[in-house]
Amino acid sequence: MTFLICRTCGVEHAARPDVCAICADERQWVPETGQAWTTLEELAAEGYTASMTPLEADLYGITSTPGAGIGQQSKLVCTADGNVLWDPIGYVDDPVVDEVRRLGPVVAIVASHPHMYGVQVEWSRRLGNVPVLVAESDVHWLARPDPVVRTWTGERELLPGLTLSQPGGHFPGSAVLHWAEGAQSKGVLLSGDTVFANPDRLSVAFMRSYPNHLPLSAAVVERVTAHLERFAFDRLYGNFAHVIASDARAVLRASADRHIAWVRGDHDDLT
Repeated sequence: MTFLICRTCGVEHAARPDVCAICADERQWVPETGQAWTTLEELAAEGYTASMTPLEADLYGITSTPGAGIGQQSKLVCTADGNVLWDPIGYVDDPVVDEVRRLGPVVAIVASHPHMYGVQVEWSRRLGNVPVLVAESDVHWLARPDPVVRTWTGERELLPGLTLSQPGGHFPGSAVLHWAEGAQSKGVLLSGDTVFANPDRLSVAFMRSYPNHLPLSAAVVERVTAHLERFAFDRLYGNFAHVIASDARAVLRASADRHIAWVRGDHDDLT
């Protein structure tokens, strides 16, 4: 079956609505030129390709060229017990699937939040109908239902040392993936944009909408931060190429305290 892909966010749709609901939401945007759709076949004909690059031992980034939709960087975490594909991109082709398969079986595909759904069901089919995990509180954003989709909530150990957890914030179901053996066993947090790794590589951000600049409240930022501080991690990967290479847990707390101080009005004298 041919499915549609939103040109703006890169999320797959089983049918053509008037507008992509994810893009029409206040956290995203519909182009001034209007809603536009495409297909995998059209993208391939336009020269799109997908590729995989190592980020550190047992962690790989997957991107498309050009960037499909939002243009996120997927992450493939490899363990002795199986692999997990995180934040699937809005494009897939056979060569990149072959690369992923060579690294071992993928046991789950998970997006941190609806903006990152990409073509998750298509990735699943290409990889042998791998389960696609969708947060129960965000499942109404799913535009391509399929039997491979499984809902979840709260926290789940996907594999030994690989924990999926739901602090919420950006979306009610916004999730992170904690990888205990990453960063030479110091721990890695794959944060999507539940917390966003800033381009200064020294701080993270907490927002309801990143493109439309809607901040989260102080209370929610504290809740998300306290939730994540339960985990040990030295490195944080966002959903693009930005990385907090070390001391990421301390960076998280310092960034949260800074955000809270600004929204509380502590620095209004500087404005």
